[in-house]
Amino acid sequence: MFHSSPARWSAILPAAGTLLLAGCATVGIDDALQQANTRTRSFTEGKLTLARTDAERQARTALATDLLSRPLSQDDAVQLALANSPAVQALLAQAGAEIAGAVQSGRPANPVFTFERMRLNPQLELDRLLSFGLLDLLLWPQRRSVAQNREAEARLMLAGAIVDQVTQVRQAWVRAVGAQQSLQYAGQVNEAAEASAELARRMQQAGNFSPLQRARQQLFQSDAMARLAAARHASIAAREALVRALGLDDAQAARLQLPPRLPELPDAPRDAHEVAATAAAQRLDVQLARERLEIAGKSQGMNLLPSFVGVDAGLRRDTVFDNGTGARGTRRGFELDIRLPLFDWGTAQRGAMDAQALAAAHRYDATVRDATSRLREAYSGYRSAYDIARHERDDVVPLRQSMADENLLRYNGMLIGVFELLADARDQIAGVDAALQAQQQFWLADAALAASVIGRPIASAASTSPLFE
Repeated sequence: MFHSSPARWSAILPAAGTLLLAGCATVGIDDALQQANTRTRSFTEGKLTLARTDAERQARTALATDLLSRPLSQDDAVQLALANSPAVQALLAQAGAEIAGAVQSGRPANPVFTFERMRLNPQLELDRLLSFGLLDLLLWPQRRSVAQNREAEARLMLAGAIVDQVTQVRQAWVRAVGAQQSLQYAGQVNEAAEASAELARRMQQAGNFSPLQRARQQLFQSDAMARLAAARHASIAAREALVRALGLDDAQAARLQLPPRLPELPDAPRDAHEVAATAAAQRLDVQLARERLEIAGKSQGMNLLPSFVGVDAGLRRDTVFDNGTGARGTRRGFELDIRLPLFDWGTAQRGAMDAQALAAAHRYDATVRDATSRLREAYSGYRSAYDIARHERDDVVPLRQSMADENLLRYNGMLIGVFELLADARDQIAGVDAALQAQQQFWLADAALAASVIGRPIASAASTSPLFE
């Protein structure tokens, strides 16, 4: 412990006061939400907000009521989820806590005031000590820089989480509407199968049909009934998945209306060069990896030095009263408490930090390489889904319709029977459902591509087989 005049420390006091005042800055989520809206405008349309008052919550409830009063489009579904889902609101609130924690990590520790009162008759001694971590002050600019990177990291993670939520809602909406359409076609197939089975029963009773022929029609009916039950459950499951993604309560779920069909295919697919150019400027995963690389690099020396060397500085003022003589004396000075690195020079921790920085550099490189690969994969899935859906719509469905018209003419000419006509109707409905499944796969791939462009790739959706083959 060393004692000296505080004159040399007078210049430090204003700087310390400035550092303390810096700790009074207000930390809010509003800037982060505004930045997230800017980064993810194609997902949120700038409507991402956190409800913190009763008035804001009532406004959100009114918005949800309005959106649920009509068939819900995909864009309306996203808006409803952002306004109504408690999961989204919890995500925003948690992001606010993480951003505040990142800001807090860049602030120096508060000074410590120590007061001692000791009596040894006839003397009374009052000791006062104001101490603070000297290394904390010396490393504060570097700590603040790292904190800024951590705050940027938290903001990027918020934007990525919002993209994930919106993508989930978009795909859930596509599946719900597609499953609803498939259920309609399953009902039509079942009606045709029931008509065939009933006609076969009557014809057998009249002696015009063999038991084998009737059994074949009954088998068609049983298969159609099973497929209808599966389609009904798939429709309910897809609808409930959308309800969960939107954060609807029971009353809101009962009012949920879906459009009768999926949107039509766009006139042309997105251009590969436009997709690549957009991705290069927007990718969140690359930005996040870059921030983490900078954090690892800046944190090396800042975290290593205080781990094995500690310096605490203090300003002391002691007052001694002698009640016997009435004398009073004052001592002033400073203290330095130094932790000496006699046993641990930080070599192991230095090696660990070097390894962490190297790992962060390699992760950044891997993220950049992975990003372009995933984007190519997502675009391939998108373009393939578009080509298949357009082929089904423009070629396969018209061909099946042409065959149905021809078979109807043949039936009118008594060249085929009613069972052949009903079988052809089933095949035509199955063809329409196959086109619907291809259309659904395209819109799922479209949502996946949008997420991949911004740097939040999702697992490619497994191709769904048509309900009727």
